[in-house]
Amino acid sequence: MKNILLLACSVILLAGCKDTAKDTTQHTLASSETSQPMAKATIYQFKVKDLYGKEFDFASLKGKKVIIVNTASKCGLTPQYKDLEALYKEYKDKGLVIVGFPANNFAGQEPGTNEEIAAFCEQNYGVTFPMMDKISVKGNDMAPIYKFLTQKSQNGLQDSEVEWNFQKYLINKNGELEKVVSPRTLPTDPEIVNWVKA
Repeated sequence: MKNILLLACSVILLAGCKDTAKDTTQHTLASSETSQPMAKATIYQFKVKDLYGKEFDFASLKGKKVIIVNTASKCGLTPQYKDLEALYKEYKDKGLVIVGFPANNFAGQEPGTNEEIAAFCEQNYGVTFPMMDKISVKGNDMAPIYKFLTQKSQNGLQDSEVEWNFQKYLINKNGELEKVVSPRTLPTDPEIVNWVKA
């Protein structure tokens, strides 16, 4: 009887040790998985429509620096179109692309259709950089590309909120979000120009 009890206790202890070892191994595996640096997502996963309804594939911009900016035609900051175009003309042959996304999220300052926006940009500011289909950059109907730009869980850099028209998102040559720049910072500001030239 004594031997049977001893044997039963040994079996229980042995089983307990195995479970503990298993838990430790699983914990070690889980720790090593989470300690691995998360690979940053890139802008190259997105395909959108331009102002003329044609597909624009961000994968075509690999190896280039990209500035993504939400635009509006009836905003106090609308003259930034001129500076954006000047920056684009100066650096487009050196690997810079500016991509504009018209959005009507702020005080109804982009009420026009895609056709009206295209005509406005061309006639008033001679815009030649790529302009996309009008989208939403905040709220429940936020476009997927702006979810990527504004959510750290997607871009791997930081959470941000689009404060107003002409906020700039600077994307490096690897397609990763590198910096978020205030709407009031002009495209000619050293913060942006130095980033483009670097």
